[in-house]
Amino acid sequence: MRVVFVNRYYHPDISATSQILTDLAVHLAPRCDVQVVTSRQRIDDPAAALPAEERVQGVTIHRVWTSRFGRERLAGRAFDYATFQALAAWRILRLARRGDLVVAMTDPPLMSVPARWAAHAKGARLVNWVQDLFPEIAEALGVRLASGMPGRILAGLRNASLRHAEANVALCDLMAGRLAALGVAPAKLRAIHNWSDGTAIRPLAPEANPLRAEWGLQGRYVVGYSGNMGRAHDLAPLLEAARRLTGRDDIAFLFIGTGPQRAALEAAARGLPNVAFRPYQPRERLGESLAVPDCHVVSLKPALEGLVMPSKLYGSLAAGRPVLFIGARDGEIGTLMARHDIGRRVAPDDTEALVQAIRGLADHPAESRRMGANGRALFEGRYERAMAFAAWDALIESFRG
Repeated sequence: MRVVFVNRYYHPDISATSQILTDLAVHLAPRCDVQVVTSRQRIDDPAAALPAEERVQGVTIHRVWTSRFGRERLAGRAFDYATFQALAAWRILRLARRGDLVVAMTDPPLMSVPARWAAHAKGARLVNWVQDLFPEIAEALGVRLASGMPGRILAGLRNASLRHAEANVALCDLMAGRLAALGVAPAKLRAIHNWSDGTAIRPLAPEANPLRAEWGLQGRYVVGYSGNMGRAHDLAPLLEAARRLTGRDDIAFLFIGTGPQRAALEAAARGLPNVAFRPYQPRERLGESLAVPDCHVVSLKPALEGLVMPSKLYGSLAAGRPVLFIGARDGEIGTLMARHDIGRRVAPDDTEALVQAIRGLADHPAESRRMGANGRALFEGRYERAMAFAAWDALIESFRG
């Protein structure tokens, strides 16, 4: 069976969707003819010029040209999306055959729409791997184009692509419920969590972590945020907490990654001696990178519950670190926090509670380690990579014959 994956980023890019797609594509390659349609860029380098065609670990990679405005401005970002959608659909038309499986991820948004048309034209079957729901996310974030008549048109096109797909894979039950509310038949819904590699990312003692030493963070309680600094994540409270805790020399704040918010966050943090920023780390150092913080911050605006599931949660749990969640009490992550005692949750507008939570973790390291161990146990029972692979194997096998 040929499986054609479509996503804007793929190996050697280090973004979250690139890493999980690379994992799954390589896993399937011994049993399927796996093709990946992606861009020539990297998330941290829009000017990158990766090879147009390449075969890596049994996977054939087709990298199409796109415009290169980058992620900082919405207009340029939208044009990058549009060029990728058009040329990726053209490549699907050239690659797909009758009976093949086209798996479209949601970077860029609405990729399911041209993927549906291209798959249908070739008699291929479409599976949507839904990482987030657009235009609902954009509307919740106040993007005017996503509201009113334009938003309804975009949502109508997207909904048709979901309903006509053979299957739609959501990241959690709450997201699956959102899809069902859009009219997607229950038989076409699957909830398969994203994952981390629990063998590469493991609890690592601070004194045994060379990266922590390189960054000069020995002897401090490190509050870390690792991943995309996007508009869905409210990180202003974390900077305000850092400002209030400047008198605590034993507490440091670390931001690892990039994204639309990073420049503004760095500007706002200027002059704060307890805040540091680092770029995305190579995947071979991801285990060390995620083990640098003593606790990980995960943030999600309450309006976005069920529209997106922060992938950084899985790496935080795999590293055996407690989670400081800034978000809704009754959402997907808030419910996990309450049931499994894996950290502390605070409301987005309660900076004082966030400061007290950080102080409490720093002052009670044994409690911090206990919650981190609870998180690792939750990870091993629910989010280990092998479990997601088994679910995907079952889904792919259901289309054979």
